[in-house]
Amino acid sequence: MARVTPFLLFDGDCAKAMQFYATCFGGELLLTQLGETPMRVQFPEAMHGKVTYAHLKAGLVEISGTDWLHPVRRPVVGNTVAVLVASEDAEELRAVFGRLAEGAREEFFVGLMEMPFGLYGRFTDRFGVEWFFRGGVG
Repeated sequence: MARVTPFLLFDGDCAKAMQFYATCFGGELLLTQLGETPMRVQFPEAMHGKVTYAHLKAGLVEISGTDWLHPVRRPVVGNTVAVLVASEDAEELRAVFGRLAEGAREEFFVGLMEMPFGLYGRFTDRFGVEWFFRGGVG
């Protein structure tokens, strides 16, 4: 069954924010920086310290996040919170993605694709809600 959790987008301070949340909730924090991934070759070295994925799990609390990496769109109040749908079942993820994507805005649509960290996709739905998808995760 897919999990749905908050997904927070930060403007360069994801690591600091997620470390703060970890002090508040406890639990286990995973931080992956851009420079630790094969994607680093697509970005200037100055961006290698940005977080590509952060996940805090503390009991029933789960929060995921990333630093803003979109090349054109900029963070403003209202577009820095999204919903993350994660599943180990790729077919389930594809089905949910397909249903939610109906009427999605084309200008920010990224179809599901294999990335170094698993299946990934994202879009803004017809109601303006940001959705991120990640497959192959427990």
